[in-house]
Amino acid sequence: MTLDDPMRMEARGAAEAASDISPARRLQARIRIAGTGVYMPAARRRSADIDRMLGRAVGRTEKRTGIAERPVAEAESSSFMAAEAARDALAAAGLPAGGLDMILSASSIPEQLIPAMAPLVQARLGLGKTGIPCFDVNASCLSFVTAFDLAAQMIETGRSSHILIVSSEIASRGLPWRQDPDTAAMFGDGAAAAVIGAAKGRQGGLVASLMESWSEGYHDCEVPAGGTRYDLHRDIKSFIDGAFFRMDGKAAYRLAARVVAPFLDRLLAKAGWRLGDIDLVVPHQASRGAIDHLSGRLGIPKGKIVDILADHGNQIAASIPTALHHAFAADRIGRGSRVLVLGTSAGFSVGGLCLEMP
Repeated sequence: MTLDDPMRMEARGAAEAASDISPARRLQARIRIAGTGVYMPAARRRSADIDRMLGRAVGRTEKRTGIAERPVAEAESSSFMAAEAARDALAAAGLPAGGLDMILSASSIPEQLIPAMAPLVQARLGLGKTGIPCFDVNASCLSFVTAFDLAAQMIETGRSSHILIVSSEIASRGLPWRQDPDTAAMFGDGAAAAVIGAAKGRQGGLVASLMESWSEGYHDCEVPAGGTRYDLHRDIKSFIDGAFFRMDGKAAYRLAARVVAPFLDRLLAKAGWRLGDIDLVVPHQASRGAIDHLSGRLGIPKGKIVDILADHGNQIAASIPTALHHAFAADRIGRGSRVLVLGTSAGFSVGGLCLEMP
């Protein structure tokens, strides 16, 4: 036996012991959701009013979309809504704004192209001279999920203690009412925020996260203008036409129906969970069909799904954190709860988080 042999045996024993620990106990990050908040615009656009505007029989839009009404930002800006939601989240967390280590703006549509929106949120919170780092995370409808994963890793490695994530969306200013009114009727405006902090002890946190992308669906949901695709000087008509949201709903749904179920299997395997272990599912409120797919095709009981679509619509990246806030407010999440956060986004991507509440 060489001098290295005992070390090899010890290492082998440690590896075997680790293999006996379920993945659910090997947390990716020991974190907690310290507080959440939302901002809902006061103005509402009812589906019945949309029917009248379009000259349709009243009831058609609600029947097609599953949405009775949706909030619409008339005077609010994205950064204003973000700051209001952030203040609520900070109050719920019992944390002063100056106690933040980082601000992440996780939105699909920023208030302006440059600079990023996170510094604007910082300024609205009165933190413009603090030096707190701020930047944007944009993964379309999965922006909050992606930012949450990033924040969790920053906290787990000790680089941050408290991180604010805020998603604020005003879809109503670029909807294709003339070109595609059924698609336009799916969306609502609003903002939601969460303060993520370190969990005390070793129980609970981010158990697993996963994101996968299929660029074959890149053009199924898009706003082509606003970047460098169209030359504003040479082709202003294409630039203006491209500023409206476009969606091939059937193609997007077909792709989602094909990839979401196997994605969920991989995410749950990574967490060491079975479907029955989940206490609550917080999904992206993409559409009535997408939410119904969770129960009808994936076998998740409707009572375990947070469904706020009927009076919120699809709020893009703000959709998931708004649903998460509603779950906390309704006491549907408690200590030890196993929560699945799941969504899809333009691009086309699927993402999810497995959270065990400390």
